[in-house]
Amino acid sequence: MDRRKALKNMGMALGYTVATPTLISIVQSCKGETVLEWTPDFFTKEQGAALTQLVDIILPKTDTPSASETQVHLFIDRFADQVMEKEQQDFLKMSMDRFLEKALKDSGKEKAADLTAEDLEPVLADALKATKEEEVSNFKSIKQYNEAIAEGKQPLLEDGIARFAFANNLRGMTIWGYKTSEYVGEKVLAYLPVPGEYIGCADTKELTGGRAWSL
Repeated sequence: MDRRKALKNMGMALGYTVATPTLISIVQSCKGETVLEWTPDFFTKEQGAALTQLVDIILPKTDTPSASETQVHLFIDRFADQVMEKEQQDFLKMSMDRFLEKALKDSGKEKAADLTAEDLEPVLADALKATKEEEVSNFKSIKQYNEAIAEGKQPLLEDGIARFAFANNLRGMTIWGYKTSEYVGEKVLAYLPVPGEYIGCADTKELTGGRAWSL
């Protein structure tokens, strides 16, 4: 199945629950800003450069635009800055640092800004290759880590698990941001700018061609 069909058939975005006005505000604030003009609000400039490449590794340009072409990296940065709780922000920073440290070590480079897609892709692939059993174990460790942080403790989290947490969260936010973009909302998902008749029990194949509704 190609990416266009996969996106059409996806359900609601995973990850976080956010009030629709807040989500719309974040999406609209990303319009018209180019990569060259972008100064991250949450991430550092170097992290932002790596983030831009990572979202395109997850959703590269095919018959639809790449993630960065629909400004998903801006969406993630502003979502992290404006919506995430302090504990979530701290966890994202920590896990991203561990991820980039691995990429720098493997590539022999010193600055995150110098990392290329070729440097980042194998680290991302390795972080996401966990089996179902490993995922369950990883999520348990992440939960225990966050609970300990909430209790004011200073727990340790294995580097590999931290990289998994970052890669898994990034993948979810990238897909979410992509589905929320104006282009995908109007050109890929089922889009009805002016809602019409409500039909509660019809086959989605008949109503939308099997596509999820645009938010």
